[in-house]
Amino acid sequence: MSEIEFKKRKSIEQVEESTDLAPKFDKDGLIPVVTTDFDSGEVLMQGFMNEEAFKKTITFGEAVYYSRSRNTIWHKGKTSGLVQKIKEIRIDDDQDSVWLKVQVKGGASCHVGYRSCFYRSISIENKNFKKIKLKFEEGEKVFDPKDVYGDSPNPTKL
Repeated sequence: MSEIEFKKRKSIEQVEESTDLAPKFDKDGLIPVVTTDFDSGEVLMQGFMNEEAFKKTITFGEAVYYSRSRNTIWHKGKTSGLVQKIKEIRIDDDQDSVWLKVQVKGGASCHVGYRSCFYRSISIENKNFKKIKLKFEEGEKVFDPKDVYGDSPNPTKL
């Protein structure tokens, strides 16, 4: 397997109109990633990749992210078995954001146990802004995080 090389960014035309893959990582070396279900289009999660994670995602055909809370590469599903199999990868017009379309083995992508990490909504109709409450949009968890992760540290940081 050959080593993936991203092209150096040389011009706006190259970035926007050529076939060169020349991603732009931010000052921390990260690029945002939106992940959706390939079949339904449902947004499953938003994460980040560094250059290594992006290259591994392309190479493995499975989602590999960079965990900011753990400060490490994170092969999605390696621990839980909830692997995100890549069906399509898209990059936006100025190549500073990635969209993964995936099929999820096990049917969930959220470490809390829900199918999607976006399992709650915020009402924009409630005009009493001091009493905004989140609404659960997913009724049941797909799995119990304690059964899957055991005593592993929770990636959510306060």
